[in-house]
Amino acid sequence: MNQRVGDSAGIKFSRVEKKFGRLYALRRLDLEVSPGECVALTGRNGSGKTTLLRIATRLTRPTRGEVTFPGAPPGTMPAVGYVSHALMLYEELTALENLLLFARLLQVSHPSERAAQLLEAANLASRADSLVRTFSRGMKQRLAIARALVQEPSILLLDEPGTGLDTESAARLVSTVRQLRDEGRTIVMSVHGESELSSLATRAARLDAGALIADTRLGATFQAVFAAGDIS
Repeated sequence: MNQRVGDSAGIKFSRVEKKFGRLYALRRLDLEVSPGECVALTGRNGSGKTTLLRIATRLTRPTRGEVTFPGAPPGTMPAVGYVSHALMLYEELTALENLLLFARLLQVSHPSERAAQLLEAANLASRADSLVRTFSRGMKQRLAIARALVQEPSILLLDEPGTGLDTESAARLVSTVRQLRDEGRTIVMSVHGESELSSLATRAARLDAGALIADTRLGATFQAVFAAGDIS
């Protein structure tokens, strides 16, 4: 994970709306993330952050509106890496088996070499053959990020990546995200308030009740975006 990413793509949400029954998770939201930006997305629980990230990955379809990827070839979707709060790892497989599985599913060239490279970068090479269920939360988080990078994505989406991490693991996460940002990847990460992790962001935006209410691109300060409490 040392080289800069070429042909970076952004994300553009145009009048995106998402309803679950009568509940609006997102309300006609317009948001454009430029290629190479690192955006901290904040807001109270239930404000729509996770839904927005899942729509960007195409795991959830919007009720209305569209998502496009400026910088990507017309009509294509760039590789997008996604780390959810649930991490989505197979705990009864080893770290190596997890990465090999996803590398093969995604038809990555030389999957064994790619998996070994990612384990080394995540400082997990010595635990390659250990079952994931034996890992700490921090180790699982590093493996989940490694899995998200299998395809060398230009876009990386992180849903509350710092939740539940001890001090050492949180510091490792900050170092990892800083490196990925400096490689030129487009990063959107949902966060709870100001932290060392959120300080890496080049931009901050705040959601409330599914609507964008503050954005440093639109003139808000970082302090104003993070001013209100994020825990409902």
